[in-house]
Amino acid sequence: MYKNFFLALAIVFIGVQSPQAQENNPISTGVLFLTVSPESRAGAMGDVGVATTPDVNSMHWNPSKFAFIEKDGGVSLSYTPWLRNLVGDIDLVYLTGYKRIDKQQVIAASLRYFSLGQIEFRSITGDFERNVSPNEMALDAAYSRKFGSKLSGGIAFRYIRSDLTKGFGEDSKVGQAFAADISMYYNDKIKISDKEGKLAFGLDISNIGNQLSYSTDTRYRNFLPTNLRLGSALTIDINSYNSIMLGTDITKLLVPTPPIRKSGSDSIQFGKNNDVGVIEGIFQSFGDAPGVLESDGSRSVFKEELHEITYSVGVEYWYRKQFAMRGGYFAEHVTKGNRKYYTLGVGLRLNVFSLDFSYLIPSAANSPLGNTMRLTLSFDFDAFRNLNNN
Repeated sequence: MYKNFFLALAIVFIGVQSPQAQENNPISTGVLFLTVSPESRAGAMGDVGVATTPDVNSMHWNPSKFAFIEKDGGVSLSYTPWLRNLVGDIDLVYLTGYKRIDKQQVIAASLRYFSLGQIEFRSITGDFERNVSPNEMALDAAYSRKFGSKLSGGIAFRYIRSDLTKGFGEDSKVGQAFAADISMYYNDKIKISDKEGKLAFGLDISNIGNQLSYSTDTRYRNFLPTNLRLGSALTIDINSYNSIMLGTDITKLLVPTPPIRKSGSDSIQFGKNNDVGVIEGIFQSFGDAPGVLESDGSRSVFKEELHEITYSVGVEYWYRKQFAMRGGYFAEHVTKGNRKYYTLGVGLRLNVFSLDFSYLIPSAANSPLGNTMRLTLSFDFDAFRNLNNN
């Protein structure tokens, strides 16, 4: 029975909607909470974050950005009520912080906790069994280093624990996995007309790790949401009081695409076998799609691979480096989940702490993602130290 629960959870989690006159072939993975934007700044810019200016929440987007933070250290706490259009007790909490070792090196850590609220489990005959409170968590540690004045690299390690059944079911167990992220960040000063600015590029490959299982039967395993994220950001200082940043990210899951099988058979008709190892699955993911069905009956693998890419664009405006306004847009193809939404947000930076808020507006009516809000509170160690010295 609990396997049906996993399927239902995956569907509402990513907000899949049935496309019209197209083959729906989304890619499914385990621990989908790792793909959710956990903090408010990027959440207000359409989930743009791999190349934006570094901040305390860089762990999720690109750990290598930490090396270019000018401060000595900081900590941040974020809270997201999730899927409130469906239920009222699913929450995501994100705690992260960093500490500078020297001018070139920074270490960082984060804890992500995802509570699925209370779930009612029933037997296959529909009889009530018990209520459980499933939860998932991820604990990260990262190291970031500068390689010169423009380039940095980073690596992060992650422990993942997913307890969805709380022991319900004879063969159920807690899903556990270990993963790593590899990232790079490049930024350089530029000048447009008479305006000073910065141009940045970022790359992050996240969640490279072992497959996860919720069953003692090891034949049933789930890929982690291994993800490739590429992006750029342009920051322009309009004058001494005003600045604006424009950013864009593209992402692709490095997970095998489900093949199309012959009716009434396990043999593959289009695509490739997705029962492969992690490393093979990463490389296979660039060319294993069954293909988009063309009008002449042929299939275009390249088109479907493009459909697996999501796009994000965002903008951030700062006044006197104290007040920010943000906006963005996120788009996913209709056959791969059909998530499309606009985002808005504001930020306030005071002496010791910063407060950020974001709001998500789905383009489709009655979307499970509707009314999603995020709140982030960040503390600056340098500012706190200077305040105490004064």
